[in-house]
Amino acid sequence: MTMEGLQADILLPALAAGVLVLLTHVPLGMEVLKRGIIFIDLAVAQFAGFGIVAAHALGAQSHGWQMQAAALAAAVAGAFFLHWRERRDPAHLEAVIGVSFVTAACATILVLAKDPQGGEHMRELLVGQILWTTWRGLVPLVAVTALVLAAWHGLRWKASPVGFYLIFAVAITASVQVVGVYLVFASLIVPALAARGRQALAYGVGLAGFAGGLLASAVLDLPSGAAIVIVLLVAAVAARPFAAVRGSF
Repeated sequence: MTMEGLQADILLPALAAGVLVLLTHVPLGMEVLKRGIIFIDLAVAQFAGFGIVAAHALGAQSHGWQMQAAALAAAVAGAFFLHWRERRDPAHLEAVIGVSFVTAACATILVLAKDPQGGEHMRELLVGQILWTTWRGLVPLVAVTALVLAAWHGLRWKASPVGFYLIFAVAITASVQVVGVYLVFASLIVPALAARGRQALAYGVGLAGFAGGLLASAVLDLPSGAAIVIVLLVAAVAARPFAAVRGSF
């Protein structure tokens, strides 16, 4: 163990990023479970990831507006394609989502194949770089979170098929660049699955996962994204008895 990793100026912005991700991903995850389209988050996150690496390959500056626009455009295009397939052939939507994820992932690998730093870019895309988060860097995520929550709760876009897919694409595009594809999926599905419809419990599971995972990664010198996913799963298992209690949370 090492205490050198326990630096508040690193851990607190990272934890704040996790809280912002959870604010949108918990309600989105519950809606995903309700609709039975479990792997849509992986597919849309991978679409956004493809947009990121494609923009990088074309010379866009990291975290510049061109890269953000490419990521959002790819995610929105992918989300609307899935919405179109849902309307045309809902019985096979999960299969289409799976094929879409594999296709976007393979396209990403091909784009990175000639990049000397392709392996590093792929690792960042999958597991994120949450520990590199700064207070100033959180400003765009705060803005996106506010817009998504306003559309979700205020404008009630979740009741609109098109609105749901658009909100989903915007939220995923913002979060995947901070926490990576794996943690996007885990933060959407694990708290919602553990809480059985109890939103407060889902937020508790998510917060415990991010806080505990960041602490474990700092003390044990482990990759933060992977550590958070594992702790999220542990927190979810620990929360299941509370989810089964009638009237709790």
